[in-house]
Amino acid sequence: MKVIDILLSGRRPFASFELVPPLKGSDASRLYQSLDPLMEFHPPFINITCHRDEIEYIPNEDGTFRRMTLAKRPGTVAIVAAIMRRYPELEIVPHVICGGSSASRVESELLDLHFLGISNIMALRGDALPGQKHFQPEPDGFRHSSELVGMISNLNRGRYLDPTVKDGLSTDFCIGVAGYPEKHFEAANLESDIRHLREKVEAGAQYIVTQMFFDNAKFYHFIEKCRHAGIDVPIVPGLKPLTSKKQIDTLPRAFHIDIPQELVGLMEQTRTAEEAYQAGIDWAIRQSRDLLEHGFPAIHYYTMARPDNVCQIVRAVF
Repeated sequence: MKVIDILLSGRRPFASFELVPPLKGSDASRLYQSLDPLMEFHPPFINITCHRDEIEYIPNEDGTFRRMTLAKRPGTVAIVAAIMRRYPELEIVPHVICGGSSASRVESELLDLHFLGISNIMALRGDALPGQKHFQPEPDGFRHSSELVGMISNLNRGRYLDPTVKDGLSTDFCIGVAGYPEKHFEAANLESDIRHLREKVEAGAQYIVTQMFFDNAKFYHFIEKCRHAGIDVPIVPGLKPLTSKKQIDTLPRAFHIDIPQELVGLMEQTRTAEEAYQAGIDWAIRQSRDLLEHGFPAIHYYTMARPDNVCQIVRAVF
């Protein structure tokens, strides 16, 4: 079932989840350790993140270095196949990114996912490489996620980049994209960021999942500005609970988001790691209940590799 159909089905409010695949060198059991506890809540879909290859400089015996391109996690197709084997009825939403890939490589990955029977895609630009000030696409890759959305929309019409494909089947992907309630850090302002978001919708995106936020008022303001700009697709709020006191400093730097002063004060009052962990859970419960009271049919939780705090939140809210 497509995510857009789930969101528009009128079903009671539900939680969806996002998982980070385990590092290369582990096996599917590590993935299942993160996934299995979440199945208690019967999520209608699960998102699987994707990470671009990284550049590493490996020392040689003579003191020089060699440049290597390394994948730090198993490939998206392998992760999806492992989840399908364990939970064949679960809708899986793999992330597909522009970063580090040519357009033809992205098309091949999408067709592999289509071959597996995947019908939902989250289309993202991806991050710059560590040390890069700005995102740099591959020479024949995509600079903006709207271009990726456009290519997926073309595949849905049976239009392939590969000119050798004759009478290729049309894919049937439902396309989700990311939104930023506090704007993407590269955008000049929220208004210009929303214009870029509208371009993704115009290219074929059918729903939006937001970056994490900790102030619901900013999310409601974002929704209002999106609707005023003519963006009428469903917008799903994305939440991540704080897990430690230090995150009130690290998350704003990493994700360019604000932490409300009230939450900062609550975290600073904690005396142990356990108290800080619980304070993050309590704040996310408060956020979640407020979102449901405002009529949002779904909340998307970023679980990273530790689902226990998200499980506590969902049990308390849904």
